[in-house]
Amino acid sequence: MPPFNPLLPLLPIRRLLLVAVLCGYAGAGLCGVAPMPVAAHTMTDKYQVWRSAAVRALESRGDADALAAAAALAFVGASKPRQDTSKGDSQALELALRASTLAPDSKAIGWIRMRLCTLTPGCDVRDAATALRWLDPDNAAAWLPTLTAAHRDRDQVEVDRVLADMAQGFRFDFYWNRIAVLLVDQLRAVEKRLPKGYVDSEAARLDEALGITSGEFIPPFSPLLEACRESMPGTPRREACFKIAKSMQQGDTVTTQIAGLSLEKRLVVVDGKEYRALVERRRVLEWRVATAAQFDQPLLPWVKNTHARWRLARMRALPREEDVLLAILRQQGSPIDPPEAN
Repeated sequence: MPPFNPLLPLLPIRRLLLVAVLCGYAGAGLCGVAPMPVAAHTMTDKYQVWRSAAVRALESRGDADALAAAAALAFVGASKPRQDTSKGDSQALELALRASTLAPDSKAIGWIRMRLCTLTPGCDVRDAATALRWLDPDNAAAWLPTLTAAHRDRDQVEVDRVLADMAQGFRFDFYWNRIAVLLVDQLRAVEKRLPKGYVDSEAARLDEALGITSGEFIPPFSPLLEACRESMPGTPRREACFKIAKSMQQGDTVTTQIAGLSLEKRLVVVDGKEYRALVERRRVLEWRVATAAQFDQPLLPWVKNTHARWRLARMRALPREEDVLLAILRQQGSPIDPPEAN
């Protein structure tokens, strides 16, 4: 699991969006975390206490969404040296399983359960992954844990089988918007029971939710990229990788789209027409991220909550992160495409 920075959820939305681009498609593992000074450790400890209180408040509600939110908070709150995490990981997995039992048809909760299991050493992810594939058979992303295991075991026959199955999906979703909205809604529902200073505004709740979804619920793409790098022209694996790359480019997170563009670039002729189109599409996507980020953190403190509520409304209505970015640009009267490249 990539190292988790417990202060990430405290970053403003602008920096969260920029981190997504700067880290690129390879996952948060490439984004180093600088050592924190002693004072920051003290703040981190307080933050973990606050989050633990939120877990207890959410668990007491007992419904599926509250338990799923508690699971996400419990796991992120356990980001300490591995020898100290077994209790927190076990609690998070138990909460996620209870949530998925209460809401077996929720794709977002199914993803939360699968991801927390994937991130926990010793957890057998097969049941969670199979359940999600049955629930959302068109989502190729549900095959990622199975592909990761096959790639780790160097089982090339299984890798080919899984890639062929992934290629049948026409979506590549991590339920990004839905999970973030779920977390905000549940934190708001228990706000009167939370410690003073912890996510005590709509803007703070949104920052927290985006931090959690960024830190835990976007998996690494390296097993997929490496498996496709090994494909030979004219083989079934190469054809499957092309199809997967196309579905990723319509994914529900910017990180997924960038990964899909990078994957297809590896499969086409360098500097050919298709390659140049992929480079341009990435330039447009990164420009949209950076430009929307300029508007996504209001300059006037007293309008932050108003803007957060506006953004959450778009996240409820729109399926993809890029759709929300485009809505931000249009709301600000900004062009949605960059100036033509020189």
